[in-house]
Amino acid sequence: MSKSSLKKHLQSLTQEQIIEVILEAYGNSKAVQEYFDFYLKPDDKEKAKKYKAIIEKEFGVKNPMKAGLKFSVAKKAISEFASFKPSPETLADVMLTLPEAACWFTYEFGDMDEPFYNAAHNNFKRAVEFIHKHGLLDKFKKRCNDCVMYASPCGYGFADEIAEVFYEYYGEDATFVNKYGDKS
Repeated sequence: MSKSSLKKHLQSLTQEQIIEVILEAYGNSKAVQEYFDFYLKPDDKEKAKKYKAIIEKEFGVKNPMKAGLKFSVAKKAISEFASFKPSPETLADVMLTLPEAACWFTYEFGDMDEPFYNAAHNNFKRAVEFIHKHGLLDKFKKRCNDCVMYASPCGYGFADEIAEVFYEYYGEDATFVNKYGDKS
């Protein structure tokens, strides 16, 4: 059914009937319930915690032995969070969590395969583009720098690709700080 068909049908209903349809959907669908809960009491920072936790769990930030390392799970979490129309700053926070967690994982546990690095790079680039588009570069510079630092010992050109994105948006004169606090 198209939105226009749904709109036409809803316009033919009484207010009481529309309320019943909404209450029935609310009672039968967890997604609808979550949407209306957020709609009635929007707290995007609190909601972001839930979706960041999904991403961090997938990449083993708190429990590496249970890391699934599935980018699809993390991207779905970002997409679901974005559907609530949070502030750009909060959405950027959730978006950056994915490449940050992926870079951290490979930094801590060694080289991964090329598809892993490609997915991490693409998600980092997507997040930094979004951050730039919304004028939030200063707010997220440290976390973007951390991605560069975590990627620095990795293979397959991954470190260079992550650094290239960082310098593209933060400029050639941007200072990268490694894990020892050394600037380069």
